[in-house]
Amino acid sequence: MKRFVLVLAVWGIALTTPFAQNKPGLQRIKNAKIALITNRLNLSTEQSQQFWPVYNEFEAKKQEVRVSYRRLNSETSNLTASDDQILADLKEMMSLRQKEVDLDKDYMSRFLKVINVRQLAELYKTEQQFTRMLLEKLNRREERKP
Repeated sequence: MKRFVLVLAVWGIALTTPFAQNKPGLQRIKNAKIALITNRLNLSTEQSQQFWPVYNEFEAKKQEVRVSYRRLNSETSNLTASDDQILADLKEMMSLRQKEVDLDKDYMSRFLKVINVRQLAELYKTEQQFTRMLLEKLNRREERKP
């Protein structure tokens, strides 16, 4: 679970914030993801022209949800807040998780207008693999630190 939260944080910083997009290392992560997806999906030129605007929109909307979720999660960690506020934050967090699932459902149909079902399955698989690769790289980097 901690790794999942770490990945969400990395993606949140790396892929959508204007500040982060100006950092070369974070831009390299984004470029690597784009290259991997393009390669694995074997997108035609026409598909690529239609796919990337939809995918970028999807990623931006998911990132908005993730940023809100992380903000609420940190607020909920503050156990000095009132019980009512903590409960309200927990409910909002569940609502945000549902919103992310709803986005996944909505964009699945939008993706299928551009790519076929096998490419969509490969997209989901590739995103997971990229996340694992990124985590492994981060873990190796942490292990090297004194």
